[in-house]
Amino acid sequence: MPRIKHTKNELKAQRDALKRFERYLPTLQLKKQQLQMEVRRLEGQIEQKRGEEEERRDGLKTWVRLFADAFPFGQYLKVAKVRASEGNIAGIAIPVLEEVRFERKMPDLFLTASWVDDGLEVLEQLLRLGIERRILDEQHRRLAEELRVTSQRVNLFEKVKIPECGENIRVIRIFLGDEQTADVVRGKIAKGRTVTA
Repeated sequence: MPRIKHTKNELKAQRDALKRFERYLPTLQLKKQQLQMEVRRLEGQIEQKRGEEEERRDGLKTWVRLFADAFPFGQYLKVAKVRASEGNIAGIAIPVLEEVRFERKMPDLFLTASWVDDGLEVLEQLLRLGIERRILDEQHRRLAEELRVTSQRVNLFEKVKIPECGENIRVIRIFLGDEQTADVVRGKIAKGRTVTA
C-alpha cells in the first residue's frame, strides 16, 4: 500500500476516489451479470449445434461405408461465401453469422452413384453447422475473456480499492483529529502561560 499524506487535500482526494469507485462498481457488476448470462446462453447454443452435428453424423451411420469409396466431393460442393458482421454485447464486438452460401454443381446422375446427392446434402448441412459452431465458439471466447477481465475489476474494486480508500480516510481523519486536539491543547497551554505571566 503506498504511503499516504495526512493532509486535508489527501483526505479530499481519497473521498473523491471512493465516490468514483462506488459509482463505477454497480456498472461493472451489471456488465459482469450480462456477460455471465450471454456466456451461458452461448454455451447452450454451442451444445445444441454439437448435438445437431452428432445427429447428422448418426444419420450417416447406415450408409457411411459408401464414403469409403473415393469420391471427389470438393468438385461438387464448395463453400462459396461466409458473410459475418460485427455485433455488440455489453460493449464487446463479436462476430455474427449472416449467411453461408455454397457453390454446388450437380453431378452427372448417370456417372455417379445414387447416394451422392444425399451425401452432398448431408455434407452441406455438416459444413453449415461447423461454420455456425465456429462463429459461436469465437463469440464465446471473446465474451469469456471479457467476463474474466470484468470479474477481476469487480474484485479489485470490492476487495481492494474501496476498502483501501475507506481505511485511508479513517487514518487521515484520526491523524487530523489528533492534530487538531494537539493544537487546542497547545493553545490552552500557551494561553495559560500568558495569563500567569
